[in-house]
Amino acid sequence: MSTPWSRRTFLLTAASASFAPSLSLAAQEALPASPDEALQRLMEGNRRFVADQHTSIAQDLKVLKEHTVDKQEPFAAVLSCADSRVPVELVFDQTIGHIFVSRVAGNIINSEIIGSLEYGAAVLGVKVLLVMGHANCGAVKAAIAKKPVPGQIASLYPHLQPAVEAAGGDLVGAIKKNAQIQADLLAQTSTVLRPLVNERKLKIQAAFYDVATGVVTLL
Repeated sequence: MSTPWSRRTFLLTAASASFAPSLSLAAQEALPASPDEALQRLMEGNRRFVADQHTSIAQDLKVLKEHTVDKQEPFAAVLSCADSRVPVELVFDQTIGHIFVSRVAGNIINSEIIGSLEYGAAVLGVKVLLVMGHANCGAVKAAIAKKPVPGQIASLYPHLQPAVEAAGGDLVGAIKKNAQIQADLLAQTSTVLRPLVNERKLKIQAAFYDVATGVVTLL
């Protein structure tokens, strides 16, 4: 008679064997051919995340690590808030080397962020750049409240103020408006990103992440 441990071992071994071919294929998945296809891949990943049907965790991490030791070939860049409730790779069901992520409180742009994203587009060749705000953003809440804060936290306020004013102090409205403003600024002011957008080699898109449902909505 087989023991519970032996049955479990058999099932795990069988499962590993059945998934072996797909691991290699997933690790060698071709990069998206266009900005629209890159955005579609992100959104398909988010639908898998919402449905608890992740595929990225099944990919061969050993192969992926070896493949990305000397180079990286991400197909998308995401500017998101530094909030710990926004795990970008998980939200889009992507794994090592797929997304070039920049994070800062309030998902605002400054010289360093712009430079990082320009590198992602001009050097690494990402085809879509998502600026993603999220529900219950503490940075936007603080900018609305304008309460005294310690250290350099208040340095965020001027970046967020245009969205706060445009939304009339409404939190969700301000968060979404801020993502749109930052995306527009990237597309309009960066001398590296603007030509890529005009040539349709890059799409810059604002988005909103609902931390309660996991759903990403394009704005």
